[in-house]
Amino acid sequence: MAEFISLYSGSSGNSSVVRCGAQYLIVDMGKGVRTTTAALKSLGLAISDCAGILVTHKHSDHVKGLSTFLKKNPLPVYGAAATLDFLDANDIVPANCALNALEGREEDIGCFGVQSFPTSHDVPCVGYRIHTPDDKTMTIATDLGTLTPPVHEALSGCDLVALESNYDLHMLRSGPYPYYLRARIESVRGHLSNDECSAKLLELIQSGCKKFALCHLSQENNTPSLALQTVFTTLGAAGVVPEKDCIVQAQRRNEVSPALTF
Repeated sequence: MAEFISLYSGSSGNSSVVRCGAQYLIVDMGKGVRTTTAALKSLGLAISDCAGILVTHKHSDHVKGLSTFLKKNPLPVYGAAATLDFLDANDIVPANCALNALEGREEDIGCFGVQSFPTSHDVPCVGYRIHTPDDKTMTIATDLGTLTPPVHEALSGCDLVALESNYDLHMLRSGPYPYYLRARIESVRGHLSNDECSAKLLELIQSGCKKFALCHLSQENNTPSLALQTVFTTLGAAGVVPEKDCIVQAQRRNEVSPALTF
């Protein structure tokens, strides 16, 4: 049985785990080593069972804790070549840690098959489609301003999808952010709104996916209840009943979220 578990998710830091049996992968590490290590320990996850760390991109809310963690735990690191070059040039990854570029084709990482795909963000950024040894598939896609063809393809045919639901448009436009920052977030190289996420979830449900994690919610421009309500309104209008026809869970900002099996 495979599980997706968010260790923490939001504008202040992001990290998650994909587990099957004892072995697991970590995706990103945007908070300090104590926070991440405590989260792993609370789940009973041994560092020795981690097959590697997947990095989506170089922004601090995804890599802040990586350097200190890797000094104590020299695990292999995977990501797009441009991201790995940044991590290497800034001494974020110690010399004794292997850097492995993933450029689109599926690669074996431990017992998992992992394929990266580009997302539309303001720095080079990828999502990951992960195939587990029990023949399940999940995709995680955050930090994307629009759903491009590669993203649509990666999200199709999954047993679980972890998708960004970053902001509520009304909160963003009426909030304290300056215009340039609001424009960046709304742009096709920014983040995905609740409305955009909800529309995609409905499409995925209609094609057979039943389990979803809403990720990377903004602390200033969103709330878990608002993100979920937006999804439920969209689904309800199409006759989809949450809990009966699908499971949708908003991931917690500063603590471990309940595991989603798939």
